Amino acid sequence: MASEKPLAAVTCTAPVNIAVIKYWGKRDEELVLPINSSLSVTLHQDQLKTTTTAIISKDFTEDRIWLNGREEDVGQPRLQACLREIRCLAQKRRNSRDGDPLPSSLSFKVHVASVNNFPTAAGLASSAAGYACLAYTLARVYGVESDLSEVARRGSGSACRSLYGGFVEWQMGEQADGKDSIAWQVAPESHWPELRVLILVVSAEKKLTGSTVGMRASVETSPLLRFRADSVVPARVAEMARCIRERDFPSFAQLTMKDSNQFHATCLDTFPPISYLNAISWRIIHLVHRFNAHHGDTKVAYTFDAGPNAVIFALDDTVAEFVAAVRHSFPPGSNGDTFLKGLQVRPAPLSAELQAALAMEPTPGGVKYIIATQVGPGPQILDDPCAHLLGPDGLPKPAA
Repeated sequence: MASEKPLAAVTCTAPVNIAVIKYWGKRDEELVLPINSSLSVTLHQDQLKTTTTAIISKDFTEDRIWLNGREEDVGQPRLQACLREIRCLAQKRRNSRDGDPLPSSLSFKVHVASVNNFPTAAGLASSAAGYACLAYTLARVYGVESDLSEVARRGSGSACRSLYGGFVEWQMGEQADGKDSIAWQVAPESHWPELRVLILVVSAEKKLTGSTVGMRASVETSPLLRFRADSVVPARVAEMARCIRERDFPSFAQLTMKDSNQFHATCLDTFPPISYLNAISWRIIHLVHRFNAHHGDTKVAYTFDAGPNAVIFALDDTVAEFVAAVRHSFPPGSNGDTFLKGLQVRPAPLSAELQAALAMEPTPGGVKYIIATQVGPGPQILDDPCAHLLGPDGLPKPAA
């Protein structure tokens, strides 16, 4: 059957995920095994995604990769680990299917091109989307159908969570070989249709301390991190899954904020200390707490990954008022009309009472822009050949 053959060229997209129970710290650097389980929300690809094309051909003389138009070093260890894993799985699949004509494509070299539609290293989980997309695309091109958690994880731990839509748990697993350290879907993207996500982009700069280096330092020096992994996270993962199943927003929101705060506390407890939040991040934290206090209810939650950008969760009926509060507290610069990207949010007035409750001196330009999005599906295959990022010669298509 023709469909059994690996395609020569495949293009896929994969989503960004935002952890609400954070992953920080590996127990095995080589296999990328975490010291605790984590739980995340997959964001919609209409707003944030990585697109990847992979082509295998007998004419290619070496593996090559282009990221956002620039050729990168294909010898990078994590990339090599992904390629090795996927080819190993493809080989296993071949071996288990006796009588299949053995295509020689396993020995072919691969060309890969990948683009993000958002800033790459700005703390927007670009490596998670990137490696999930790479794993998913390579699996299609090499005809692999097994669970891809391990392949994606070898590139970037949290990438295994981007292999699914909706709400996803990455189980830390217990085996030394990591075979049980896999991602699974807690609830599909359709489960909580009212949930909205706002990304407040504070800075699109590359961060001072990358996640890999930061994690290693925390594991080596932070007693708080060990306590968190052993004594706090297991109950939190179970509680977060309950909040999601029951669509209990106030509990979901409070736990999300507490876990973000504890993650950043372990960064400060690292020696020398690591700080990913900046002054604007802290102003956003205060804004959220004052907004909630004004309403006498937890209507909005923040979470921060390893960077200063805030990810805000709210139900759809709260979004417009909260965006108005952000505009008031961080008046947009000259980009007033493009300040809000993504999903449409109708303009809403800010009541005098809420304005007084915020009690903040405005910080013009503190938030560069907002991306409004929602919970979304897992990776997708693009069938349209026009979507390929590489031409028939295996080289990036010239930008249109």
